[in-house]
Amino acid sequence: MDTEIKNAVSATDQDAQYDDKAKRLLGNKIILAHILVKTVDEFKGMNPKDVVSYIEGEPFISVVPVEPGLTNVEKEENGQRIVGMNTENAEINEGLIRFDIIFYVRMKDGISQVIVNIEAQKDEPSGYHILNRAVFYVSRLVSSQKERDFVGTNFNDIRRVFSIWVCMNMDENSMAYVHLAKNDLLGSYPWKGGLDLLNIVLIGISNELPEHDEKYELHRLLSTLLSMELTVDEKLEIIKTEYHVPVDDELRKDVSALCNLSQGIRDNTLVDVIMTMYENNFTLEQIAVATKKSVEEVSAIIKKREPVMA
Repeated sequence: MDTEIKNAVSATDQDAQYDDKAKRLLGNKIILAHILVKTVDEFKGMNPKDVVSYIEGEPFISVVPVEPGLTNVEKEENGQRIVGMNTENAEINEGLIRFDIIFYVRMKDGISQVIVNIEAQKDEPSGYHILNRAVFYVSRLVSSQKERDFVGTNFNDIRRVFSIWVCMNMDENSMAYVHLAKNDLLGSYPWKGGLDLLNIVLIGISNELPEHDEKYELHRLLSTLLSMELTVDEKLEIIKTEYHVPVDDELRKDVSALCNLSQGIRDNTLVDVIMTMYENNFTLEQIAVATKKSVEEVSAIIKKREPVMA
């Protein structure tokens, strides 16, 4: 039983590490630029390399709390009260939910900014509706701006916000844009304000690597980066030749780390399948055919795990 618990903890830890590496890979500025070009109206049609310079500072990855009252932190600098993103003591209160990736983007006018949040999901959650969570996140991105990005009742200073959700293992490749709309029920008074303040983008990525086509350009890039099947060299070749992403040491390291974790997760999953089949009285030959392993490999895996079952 102790070994079973150990295996379960190890699998959970691998999943957590995979999530962390995936976020850091997506948080690379050139990757963020490719996402912005396909999701934020102002940057559509631009070369992603030109968009990189509009991303301000370094993205905050898994450090800013989502919870009301904890997203911001107050500091005193030179006798002035300054409110910024709360990135301090991330190791404390580990149970807090944190934004996966959050960053500011300067618009082409050089003055206005938008706040962008990107969330990565291995699949569509079964415990809640993902759109509901996205609405909560985009609302937090607005409400947390008070005293940080605007003060008092200066509501015209609210930044536009985008919450972009990337969901893997979906039935089909898809993308949906959710935003505010105004319907005149009586009269047509031109109410002033920004209908474009709240923006949610839902991106569904299927298991199959989509074809090299403009329609699936972003999906193919994200699918390549987060794939648990492609090798390091296959991933780097696609992003370098098709997307002209410069492969530096950091990007290569992040891709390699994610691929290594993917291999470990695949190996654990395969072992679980073999043991389940064995416990249900499948023959070694049947298991070998189903898992594309040799009878000798299947036998070795079972012998290694059998003491756990005793």
